[in-house]
Amino acid sequence: MLEIRNLSKVYNNNVKALDDVSFSVRPGQFLAVIGLSGSGKSTLLRCINRLIEPTEGQVILNGVNVTAASQEELRRVRRRIGMIFQHFNLVTRSPVLTNTLAGRLGYLNPGWSLLNRFPKEDVIQAHAKLERVGIGDKAHVRADQLSGGQQQRVGIARALMQDPEILLADEPVASLDPVLAHSIMNILKDLNREDNITVICSLHFLDLVQQYADRAIALNKGKLVFDGLPHEIDDAKFKEIYGQEAKRIG
Repeated sequence: MLEIRNLSKVYNNNVKALDDVSFSVRPGQFLAVIGLSGSGKSTLLRCINRLIEPTEGQVILNGVNVTAASQEELRRVRRRIGMIFQHFNLVTRSPVLTNTLAGRLGYLNPGWSLLNRFPKEDVIQAHAKLERVGIGDKAHVRADQLSGGQQQRVGIARALMQDPEILLADEPVASLDPVLAHSIMNILKDLNREDNITVICSLHFLDLVQQYADRAIALNKGKLVFDGLPHEIDDAKFKEIYGQEAKRIG
């Protein structure tokens, strides 16, 4: 169980990115986080694994207060929280296999990680994860030779190397065309259904939310303005989330 309790984040320029946000996520749920650009979606996801330090509030994962965790405790917590980024965050000059193996760094002796050496079983697992996301034949190709959709598959495979309980996906399809977007969303949904991995995914488009998510929360100027089933977002709620001038597509 993941619990977000009264979470707030104020940046140095006095911008309040999150404003007293509270909700919980049960294991195995596919939760979409929606809202306009600048609404606080990315900040929320990064506060969950403390890539960004919250100003106030708590993140509780399976009874562990992540916000109060020591660096060693945080290292153990982060092993179980995979992160997928909008712009992939790959080492583009390195092969796909090396990028995938980076997901095991939290489990390795620091000396081994500095030398980029991995146990044989990790290499076998990396190949298996790449097969799982449909690019097993790209293991020895440099990451910068892949398409955007393929690079995002590498990002997912890397996150899977952590054996995560939770996947945080921060706008994972924002830079992809609609066909590729659906292929990535299908992978995330399959992992959610087949492996019972909790997915928390920030998205712009309501049609993707309604097709793939079990539940949605919405942020507007850092405040939680909706928490419910995707189909419960009617026209009035849509305008509250996206603004009075916003129009639904489809």
